[in-house]
Amino acid sequence: MVIRRPGPRERELPDPGQESVWDYPRPPRLEPAGVRIEIVLGGVPVVSTDAALRVLETSHPPTYYLPESDFAPGSLRPAGGGSFCEWKGQAAYYDVVAGGVVAERAGWTYPAPTPPYEALAGHVAVYAAPMDRCTVDGEVARPQPGGFYGGWVTSKVVGPFKGMPGTQFW
Repeated sequence: MVIRRPGPRERELPDPGQESVWDYPRPPRLEPAGVRIEIVLGGVPVVSTDAALRVLETSHPPTYYLPESDFAPGSLRPAGGGSFCEWKGQAAYYDVVAGGVVAERAGWTYPAPTPPYEALAGHVAVYAAPMDRCTVDGEVARPQPGGFYGGWVTSKVVGPFKGMPGTQFW
């Protein structure tokens, strides 16, 4: 039996120093990011950290998880609702608040992540789209296409990415 992974017919080939999201594993891999992450909302810095983790999953740009303790005081406000990830478990949401702006349910966390993702406890991921700016080592990141997933696209990763039109069943 041959198991075929769904995906695009035309993968972008990475240049030296780039990664293809089609080389990322499934189930996802969790690893130290090794980069500086900064987020600004309402003209105010929300977080600046060198201690981020990243989750790498087939067809997705990296999702960065930042230590909750590195966020500016008052910038994370618990929000209602939740969701479930087949790999990481039950998620809880935060509103991100800064400079008079409230980005509703723009952050999420896994209070009790499943193995092998336990290191995500105490970390928060943030959707890039509602923020003024999210940077990875000084480069402004773009949100993963489609609005549902939380990956950040930089010049270091090539796709195509899940979330683009026609990718629903990848």
